[in-house]
Amino acid sequence: MKLTRRIDSSSAREALAGLIGNVSYEVMPFKKTYDDVLEHVPNHIQLTITVTEAKGLEPTLDLAERLSAKGYGVNPHLPARQIRDRQELSDIVARLREASIRRVFVVGGDAAQPAGEFADSVSLLRALDETGRPLEAGVTGYPEGHARVPEADLWDALRSKAPYSSRIVTQICFNAHTTLRWARDVAEAGISVPIIVGVPSPVSRQKLVRVTAGIGLGQSVRVLQKQPGLLRKFFTPGGFSPNRLLRDLALGQASSPTNIEGLRMFTFNEIAGTEKWRREMLASLR
Repeated sequence: MKLTRRIDSSSAREALAGLIGNVSYEVMPFKKTYDDVLEHVPNHIQLTITVTEAKGLEPTLDLAERLSAKGYGVNPHLPARQIRDRQELSDIVARLREASIRRVFVVGGDAAQPAGEFADSVSLLRALDETGRPLEAGVTGYPEGHARVPEADLWDALRSKAPYSSRIVTQICFNAHTTLRWARDVAEAGISVPIIVGVPSPVSRQKLVRVTAGIGLGQSVRVLQKQPGLLRKFFTPGGFSPNRLLRDLALGQASSPTNIEGLRMFTFNEIAGTEKWRREMLASLR
């Protein structure tokens, strides 16, 4: 399905071009990631680098340093529950600044128990703020809620994080209307931080369902697993396609603009395919 199918208005096409033109890629710090990025991704594309509890921070920081040295804008994850104390945080900040890295993505992290004084992303953001905000920080938003956190607590946390944040990146949601409604709720709550929508890259159905289920996403994933009709909506014979989801986002933005300013593509390390898709989509909008 072509991305531009049924997008006839110039405002919707403009909204779509704006979203795709302001895109970043999330990658995982595996052995091939460095070479795959250098081979396939132009260095004007921002990169976010994940952290796993099993491997810890070092692979993420190492990859961030190496890619920054090649001219990429990188945003390593900083998982609060894996950082012991303010001294370790200070050392990380110094290391990143030495590598000319100025942006991070602050998350709570998956560790069952905090390694030290930071139990959540808010406490880490406040510690960064007390040191003069040496790094711009992105934070997570949850259009569909969180499996283990009550809705009211999510909103309290977002209000607490917003003053320290330069952007809010949403978890994956396969319902554009849910994402748009949530973005309007964010604005009505008095939060003016720019929103970046998290979207899966083109990927096989099996990999998408496996990975998204494993990271605890919301109702959309369960619906995709249970309703074949919706699977046909989002999947082509080659796998998942984000085209229809982005079309719906663009149509919603055109009719009622929100503070959504761009996309983060969750690549699942399908880096070459993601970049091929991006180039084709931009070409289709010219």
